Amino acid sequence: MNPARTLATAGRVLTQVRHDPRTVALLLVVPSLLVGLVAWLFDDTPVFQQIGPAMLALFPFIIMFLITSIATLRERRSGTLERLLSLPLSKADFILGYTLAFGLLAVAQAGIAVAFAVGVCGLEIDGSLWLLVCVALADAVLGTTLGLLASAFARTEFQVVQFMPAFVFPQVLLGGVLLPRDQMPDVLYAISDWLPLSHAIDALNAVAIDGEDAGYIAGQLLIIGAFALGAVVLGSVTLRRRTA
Repeated sequence: MNPARTLATAGRVLTQVRHDPRTVALLLVVPSLLVGLVAWLFDDTPVFQQIGPAMLALFPFIIMFLITSIATLRERRSGTLERLLSLPLSKADFILGYTLAFGLLAVAQAGIAVAFAVGVCGLEIDGSLWLLVCVALADAVLGTTLGLLASAFARTEFQVVQFMPAFVFPQVLLGGVLLPRDQMPDVLYAISDWLPLSHAIDALNAVAIDGEDAGYIAGQLLIIGAFALGAVVLGSVTLRRRTA
């Protein structure tokens, strides 16, 4: 792994994204609009205050997963990755460069989404606002790394969408969005403990109600980080140079 090559890869990706206004809008604007739609849907009810933190985990996670996986897959299908790897660029440099680039975009995405939810939609946060941003950022980075991992196994953009039921939907169903995890059957609760999005939602809810100490939040962030790191390592090992 070479830091200069990793930074060069990240710079190339950010340049490509900057010249694609639709992708920029999807990354930075759409998550906030979806949060706003949920807030509007449950206007004059306490529901948004209950599920708002989970929405800050859900929408950025899904969008980062889709954008990252499709962008990485296109590098393989176009032959760009094969040409890059013929140079002194390792798979680790490529994966880490993509992770860094989309991680920086995730910083902007998380900041905008949290600011919109709190400042415009009226989401009430009893805990630290900066801690909420940190957890939302970790969640978006998690979506990025899982998207990189999914792209290593997909051959077409359609297959990336097909991976949604395997990578994303179980985490949405068991993450505590539809039903608090402590009210789930014991088996499903145990399964949800092994799904990273569950820990992101738990951490965001804990910050929102200021119901746990900083040690608990830090533990949840470490779990999210461990999942993200594992996805990066596995993605770099399984990444193919080209998709036939």
